[in-house]
Amino acid sequence: MAEWNDVHSKVPRSREVTFLLVEDDEVDVLAMQRSFRALKIANTLVVARNGLEALDLLRGENGAAPISRPYIVLLDLNMPQMNGIEFLDVVRQDPELNTMVVFVLTTSNDDQDRVAAYSRHVAGYIVKAQPEDTLPKAIEMLTHYWRIVELP
Repeated sequence: MAEWNDVHSKVPRSREVTFLLVEDDEVDVLAMQRSFRALKIANTLVVARNGLEALDLLRGENGAAPISRPYIVLLDLNMPQMNGIEFLDVVRQDPELNTMVVFVLTTSNDDQDRVAAYSRHVAGYIVKAQPEDTLPKAIEMLTHYWRIVELP
């Protein structure tokens, strides 16, 4: 095992991944930022307050600098102006965005929301039952995910 670790530690990470958090609740945004710091994750975390703002960041529109690939979107469902399901409907129709990796992070444990999200090809659906427990575990899982999976 030590040999594998020695070899593995010498393999450079070819790309850094940016996380786009689409979340309107300031408490959840702060909890996510705390989780990144606590887990010593240095990846960029960009915040959009709703689906429309996220689209501007992804497309580089309305004065927003575009987020460079690769990125992972962490999406809340319940937001003003454009909710998470509406956001997914738009990006899955956009040839430039339709392959992006999206994880839903929501308080909704509703089966209809879960089915709606998965039918729009999300990579995972995480319920924020207790954010102080759920977010660090979710972020830790995502750091392993982006290091192993080849992202579009």
